[in-house]
Amino acid sequence: MTSQPTVTKAGHGQSETGDPGNTGSGLQAGLKNRHLSMIAIGGVIGAGLFVGSSSGIATAGPGILLSYALVGTLVVLVMRMLGEMSAANPTSGSFSAHADRALGPWAGFSIGWLYWFFWVVVLAVEATAGAKILEGWIPAVPQWGWALIVMVVLTATNLVSVGSYGEFEFWFAGIKVVAIGAFIVIGGLAVFGVLPGVHSDKAGLSNLTDHGGFLPHGPGAILTGVLLVVFSFMGSEIATLAAGESEDPQRAVTKSTNSIIWRIAVFYLGSILVVVSLLPWNDKSIADKGSYVAALDSLGIAHAGQIMNFIVLTSVLSCLNSGLYTASRMAFSLGQRGDAPKAFARTTSRGVPQTAILVSVVFGFVAVFFNYKFPDTVFLFLLNSSGAVALFVWLVICFSQLRMRKIIQREAPEKLVVKMWLYPYLTWATAAMIVFVLGYMLTDTEHDGRETVLLSLLVAAVVLVIAVVKQQVLKGRAEARAEL
Repeated sequence: MTSQPTVTKAGHGQSETGDPGNTGSGLQAGLKNRHLSMIAIGGVIGAGLFVGSSSGIATAGPGILLSYALVGTLVVLVMRMLGEMSAANPTSGSFSAHADRALGPWAGFSIGWLYWFFWVVVLAVEATAGAKILEGWIPAVPQWGWALIVMVVLTATNLVSVGSYGEFEFWFAGIKVVAIGAFIVIGGLAVFGVLPGVHSDKAGLSNLTDHGGFLPHGPGAILTGVLLVVFSFMGSEIATLAAGESEDPQRAVTKSTNSIIWRIAVFYLGSILVVVSLLPWNDKSIADKGSYVAALDSLGIAHAGQIMNFIVLTSVLSCLNSGLYTASRMAFSLGQRGDAPKAFARTTSRGVPQTAILVSVVFGFVAVFFNYKFPDTVFLFLLNSSGAVALFVWLVICFSQLRMRKIIQREAPEKLVVKMWLYPYLTWATAAMIVFVLGYMLTDTEHDGRETVLLSLLVAAVVLVIAVVKQQVLKGRAEARAEL
């Protein structure tokens, strides 16, 4: 097993060429700066924000803002650590490649495969969600048919070139950003009673403290809310994976890392603040229609449900597009480091890791099949067993950064252009916070938190055992060759 190249070889050159038998020339810099900027902005806006926030509001009331703020702070800190490592050594393997170098091949192998597993399951979730919306519009095509169509179209997009992925994502993310920006502006004007033509008798900042107070279910509901919203933030790290295929990797990573604070503050906290100000948190329409649709309806905006369905569909397609890209690049990096079949590291003449994409989408199709055929057994297991991977990834990033800072300082201190704040104290505090969230999930039986953690730990343990056995086998072979 080969380890990650030294940090002095940044970018997508030598470290991204793949296998010597490559049919192409490795990954290529096909992403423009505008692509990376929109990928970074859109990466924090997942479909979960639109469709999952209503359950969080029902659980914590207006206090869900604190839940989002806590998770947002956690993501900002983790992204700062990842930005430090990725700015010094931009690579398609991102945190997996950093873990390989900082903690050992077993860490890179384990977290890389877990992350790949997470995204191929996400492909099935998002394909099914998009298919439900499309079937509602055009019922002549069955739901499974729509799932197949969107998967095939986005697979073809990813197979053409990294530039085509970037272009699709630029527009998908652009629609999300414009939509949520418009929602915040229009909703904010309504909250303060200055929106022309709208006379909502429910809107006002008083909704934050009326109806049982800011924390109607007590302070403990904030932590329960954390469990419900934490997974909607997964995707923030995609910009660091894509940076290896950009025109200026170091600049792209630095820019996305520095801008994450305002992105989370505006798109998450800003939009949720508008929702809970426009309507009382316990308004029945939030649970029935979804938080954003209910908020739009309260303003008397015609066809609010269909407008939100279009925005959610865009978010779903964006997540599918990025999920396939992310899974394939992680598979490429694993193949490059000898942790996956060598074919995964081969690219076409256009710099596309074709085998890695096709294998990822095949597993995505299998997961879609399980979702339709065995939704309450096999697919539920896949869903729960991948559910805590986001927290595992963040924890590995923390421990990798603790070691990688010393490596960078020793080998290439000039590449330390992004620095984690208050190192190492804030890194340790972040790791402790993640462990606390995982521990708290073990006490949660109402929202399947305990099952999610236990099943995810089971899958992680299996992958870790495979990694250790693989490492021992390679070590034994190396010793045998040395004796000869």
